[in-house]
Amino acid sequence: MRALCWNGVNDLRVETVPDPEIVNPHDAILRVTLSTTCGSDLHFIDGYLPTMKAGDIIGHEFMGEVVEVGRDVKKVKKGDRVVVPSFIVCGECWYCGHELWSLCDNTNPKPGYQQVAFGYPTAGIYGYTHAFGGYAGAHAQFVRVPHADNDCFLVPPNLRDEQVLFLSDAAPTGYMGADFCDIQPGATVAVWGAGGVGLMAIRSAYLLGAERVIALDRFPERLAMAERFVGAEAVDYSQVESVVDTLREMTGGRGPDACIDAVGMEAHGTGPAYAYDRTKQALHLHTDRSQALREAILACRKGGTLSVLGVYGLMDKFPLGAIMNKGLTLRTAQQHGQKYLHRLMEHVVKRELDPSFLATHRFSLEDAPKGYELFKKKEDGCVRAVFTS
Repeated sequence: MRALCWNGVNDLRVETVPDPEIVNPHDAILRVTLSTTCGSDLHFIDGYLPTMKAGDIIGHEFMGEVVEVGRDVKKVKKGDRVVVPSFIVCGECWYCGHELWSLCDNTNPKPGYQQVAFGYPTAGIYGYTHAFGGYAGAHAQFVRVPHADNDCFLVPPNLRDEQVLFLSDAAPTGYMGADFCDIQPGATVAVWGAGGVGLMAIRSAYLLGAERVIALDRFPERLAMAERFVGAEAVDYSQVESVVDTLREMTGGRGPDACIDAVGMEAHGTGPAYAYDRTKQALHLHTDRSQALREAILACRKGGTLSVLGVYGLMDKFPLGAIMNKGLTLRTAQQHGQKYLHRLMEHVVKRELDPSFLATHRFSLEDAPKGYELFKKKEDGCVRAVFTS
């Protein structure tokens, strides 16, 4: 089959690779119908996340048609149209039993990488470094889905593929981030980053009861989407002297009740702190540029909630004292998609949520490297590039 493979820093190629096979009776094989780029892919494409190997198939946000199932798969069958959360879960361990799905104890076959950095390993992810299991990704004609009964979610026939694709990752990540905020009536939420996850966090905050949501980004087209499609108030951070002061002024001096970081380790910014981050990242003295996160910590009102969705590795210059002294509640996780997917599907069926506007550009699988280049450089208003095989 054909698949998009990582071959080194900023070196993606579409290659002919072996077809996936059933290796466990709980597996299913999907014909991938749609997959999409994700900002977190850029971290290993740019060389900031280690443990990739030449020839790895990338891609973790996808949907498709079931073409084969193992003998112990009961809930899906050949011909079913399904969407699949990006984290692979066993459904049996303590973490799965407590709906902490992305922390599954049994689906990362290479736990040693993460034990060194994090103390314990998380669940495995499709196409996202060997630290997260080394699974083959979904930018391919076919993909193996382990634990198919837990991870394949049937798609109602009246929904289009583009309405459902982002329920694989962007939508549940954004929804989880808003859910972490424990939003009360009248609450104001600020969201750093108006990419796919940030836009979904904005819409989710409204679905969960926020009165106001403020979006921060530097790209006019993304801020326009935040206003047009999800009803946010837009702030171009590159045009204000101080993000913290701007948010304080917009909230009567108190600050947002909750702040969501949907940016992560490759944040852009302005001023000396951003220059410091870039220099240390370039010298491999830490992996993260954290200006967005620091701003969110400082901007959040006393006693508020900080929800971190951006992917981070190792950083210094982290203002823990501000979190402690302001009494902030810090919530963060990789997405627990299996917890939210049914709820999100209901929102889509009721027309309360339609993530399809995220699919700004469409490419064939053969042109996937061009899609990633456009996505990485955020050219032509690209929010997400979608691939068809």
